[in-house]
Amino acid sequence: MRFDSARLLAISAAALAIPLAAAVAAPPTASAAPISGPVHRAPAGGFEELMVPSSMGPVKVQVQWAKRGGGSALYLLDGMAARDDRNAWSFETNALQQFGDDDVTLVMPVGGQSSFYTDWASASNTNGQKYTYRWETFLTKELPDFLAGYGVSRTNNAVVGLSMSGGAALMLAAFHRDQFKFAGTFSGALNISAPGMREAVRVAVLRWGAYNIDAMAAPWSPAWLRMDPFVFAPQLKNLPMYISAGSALPGPDDRPASVAQVFDTGVSMGIEAVALVNTRSFQARLNSLGIPATFDFPASGIHTWKYWEAELWKARPAILAALNA
Repeated sequence: MRFDSARLLAISAAALAIPLAAAVAAPPTASAAPISGPVHRAPAGGFEELMVPSSMGPVKVQVQWAKRGGGSALYLLDGMAARDDRNAWSFETNALQQFGDDDVTLVMPVGGQSSFYTDWASASNTNGQKYTYRWETFLTKELPDFLAGYGVSRTNNAVVGLSMSGGAALMLAAFHRDQFKFAGTFSGALNISAPGMREAVRVAVLRWGAYNIDAMAAPWSPAWLRMDPFVFAPQLKNLPMYISAGSALPGPDDRPASVAQVFDTGVSMGIEAVALVNTRSFQARLNSLGIPATFDFPASGIHTWKYWEAELWKARPAILAALNA
């Protein structure tokens, strides 16, 4: 099949503005008092919610500890509408059960709505944000430093993202190779400098939290290009990767039973069509650079959590192998 990427991206830009990755939530409160040092209450294999000090204020992090107390960790990043109470991987999927018997700690940061998990240039001025997003700093310095107090390795981690966080997972791994040994992306925006994509992202971050994309990074500035997997692709050489996107066609589990569900299914199909074009384009980019990666393009799959749950299960053997877990 041939893809007219520019045209489909432009046509589908509006669809990208309504990602169904999670429910809407407010950002963390920056003025809250920092939480003091770690107190490890849960046993190996147990579940715990931590409050981690950061430059953004305390950030909740949900953790399922490695079954046998090992130091490896898998960071699971949330979607565009990340909530401030729970990471959607913890309740929209069976990720906890998938890795329940493995010697790897699941690290699920809470919050980051519309952030793309990067360090922003300034606080958003369209929604009264009181602090500047510093998610890359949090995920690569503040959080691993904090988790080191529990015996979690700073250098033997994997990162997986979906939708908004799909490109972020690759970005974190590309620029922090000392920390991440594997990256996975499901239905990600992997070519954000393509025609129509910046404005699609602009509409999306306005829709989910009224954020101003110009506070994230100026158009096609070094900061913006640093977020674009298509641009930094050469830095992914020798990194184990699992990359997927659905066909944008509903599968057996997609049975809308109301007008609202029919609408949601249609939106999910449109968003996944954008993700598919982005992912096919990124596949061609890696091929041109001679960089191998595992790609998966299921015959059915729209922009929904059950699809990403299935992809995580497919990626699990490669994750465990990369971490020697």
